[in-house]
Amino acid sequence: MNQLYLVVIIAFLAILIAVILYNMYQEKQYRRKIRSQFGHSDHDALLGSQTESVRDGMSFGGEKLQRFAASKVADNQIHSAEHEPESTDIQYSEPLVNLHFDEKTQEISMQINVKETTPSVAVDTESTQPNTTPFSLIEDELHTKKQPARLDDEPQAELPFTETPVAPIAPIITPTTRRLLIELDDLTQHSLTWFDTRFDYVAHVALYQPKELQTLPRLSGGHHFQIAGCTMDSRFQLAEPIPGVHYQAFAIGLQAISRKGLTTAEELRHFQQQVRLFADKMDGEVKFPPLNPFLANAKPLDELCARVDQTIAIHLVSRSSSVLGTELRLAVEQAGFVLQEDGVFTLTNTMGDVQYTISTLDGTAFTDALLSSQPYKGFSMLLDITRVPHGEEVFNQFIGVAVKLSSMLNLDLVDDQVRQLSTDWLKEVRSYIHARQDEMTRIGIEPGSALAKRLFA
Repeated sequence: MNQLYLVVIIAFLAILIAVILYNMYQEKQYRRKIRSQFGHSDHDALLGSQTESVRDGMSFGGEKLQRFAASKVADNQIHSAEHEPESTDIQYSEPLVNLHFDEKTQEISMQINVKETTPSVAVDTESTQPNTTPFSLIEDELHTKKQPARLDDEPQAELPFTETPVAPIAPIITPTTRRLLIELDDLTQHSLTWFDTRFDYVAHVALYQPKELQTLPRLSGGHHFQIAGCTMDSRFQLAEPIPGVHYQAFAIGLQAISRKGLTTAEELRHFQQQVRLFADKMDGEVKFPPLNPFLANAKPLDELCARVDQTIAIHLVSRSSSVLGTELRLAVEQAGFVLQEDGVFTLTNTMGDVQYTISTLDGTAFTDALLSSQPYKGFSMLLDITRVPHGEEVFNQFIGVAVKLSSMLNLDLVDDQVRQLSTDWLKEVRSYIHARQDEMTRIGIEPGSALAKRLFA
């Protein structure tokens, strides 16, 4: 075990020594490389360097430096001649600058030679010795020689200057296109439970900015309409003027089919005008469905609704004496009927929907005053087959209530022709109810549904 430790220690020391020797070798190579590039400490690093220039590919040393300086001077001479005024008569027969490089002193001497003509320019040429200038001042000297010679110090006359007025450039105004909060095409794709596009003429209004509905619009006309609003969370609800509730779109539907008949094209155009006014007031855009195709599709539906819109009537009459109003009221209230504000008694189911109604024989209203003081020859029981589901079953219950009341008040059951009810008549009426309700179901109108209640209100 001790020998193993000794071997490990020796191996570790060997590796450590190898790393140190390798680092010393790398350092020696690096120093040799630096010395070869920069030379000895007494050499000029700039003049003695063999590093090539990036711009001209030449080294800055010896004769190459002279050729470089001479080429710079020649370029300056050409540039100066191009910009010299024509009135200058100075001519140059020799180079302006002669450069001499002394390898011993590592200095550059410069001699300026100027041959002048009339007019003469004073130049100090007495000394025949070259003018020695440090290399650091060459660029400043050459820059001075670039300026053209002036014959005199007189100021030149200023050229006339006429200011040309420039018309101001009108700013380019790019109109900002406003965008609707919801696109009309997307709005028309929503299927809303309050409308059926077969029976309702629905206009869609999209707003540019969220708006509160201050008041419900008053759309004149004899047809029912509803307004659904799309809130800022993209949910639709029946629009109401509620403070703090902002809408981004509306759907306004005019019920074109009802018991009043099919609306006309003139009524729909008037509806369009009113909706446009509402859209302008709310700062929005409106889209209408095509008018003529809508009326063409609605016409056969209106004819079907007129065919199935039937009410079954059974009359309870007294052939001898009249029935006191107090007795009549007591009997019908015991059967579950309730007097309504419109002057009729109604019987509702567990859902609160009206099943049957009782009215006077001549159509006048029942009132508390008349019932307490006036006798009646009888009354009529009515069953609206469009507003009750399962019509045959409801009709059987209807007959049972009529028979019960007739026995309580000693009244006879007769039809519209004042004929005694028979078993054949009851079967015929039961079959008729089944056929009409089946016809409604085939076009998607369930008897007793919300749509049926709207169409046959």
